[in-house]
Parts: sequence; structure tokens; C-alpha cells
Amino acid sequence: MNVVSQFARGALGVAMLSVAAAPVAVAQDPVEVGPHIYTVVFENERVRVSEIHFNVGDSIPMHSHPDHFVYVLDPGTLQLSYPDGTTKDFAATPGQVIWSEAETHAAVNVGATEFRAVVVELKEPAAVPAEAAQ
Repeated sequence: MNVVSQFARGALGVAMLSVAAAPVAVAQDPVEVGPHIYTVVFENERVRVSEIHFNVGDSIPMHSHPDHFVYVLDPGTLQLSYPDGTTKDFAATPGQVIWSEAETHAAVNVGATEFRAVVVELKEPAAVPAEAAQ
């Protein structure tokens, strides 16, 4: 077998391993898959702040959030569905603050009222200046 054939065979093997190791599906950004739900009101290199508005029956497909918190403006009940097939109803009251580690879910407003909240997604922390780290 010549060098080119060996290289091609090796490259094909690496490519096949890469495909096999790749996740089956990557969840989407909620702003992209739910523009009717999410409105970005502020964003910089540290945070993204969105207002979310679910009318009764509104839904958003599977999407992912980094660590984030939710501040509830108007009460409502969302049903969250997770990649493993489980679901959880989330009943929220105005002024409630909910912290959530990074997660992937879909959501539908199963309540009798519209639901509004502010979602603050955390990005990578700011780098500490070298002089401050000493």
C-alpha cells in the first residue's frame, strides 16, 4: 500500500470516528428558534437579557440555555420537556426569581393566562486582570 493510500485510509477512519462521537442533535439558541417568544433587550460579552412572552398555547422547540435566571413579570404555567422525554410543569408568580444551571428543554404555555418574564443568561466570566490576581 502506498503512502497516499495509507493516509487516505487513516483520514477516513478519523472522519468516521468523529461522526460516531458527534452528538445526535445540538439544541438551538432560544432566540433563533423562538423569535415569537424571545426578544433580546440587552447583550454584551458577559450576559444576554431577553424578555419572553408566551401567549396561551404558544410553544418553543428544544433549545439550550447556559446558566441563567428568570424573573417573572406575569404569572403563568409552562410545561418544560427535556431531551430524555420527561416533562415538568412550572407554575410561576410575579416577582419570583428562578435560578437554573445550563439546560436544554422545550416549552409550551399550558396555563390559562399569558406568561411574561425576563431571562438573564450568563456568558463566560470576565478575565481577571493579572495585577488583580496577585
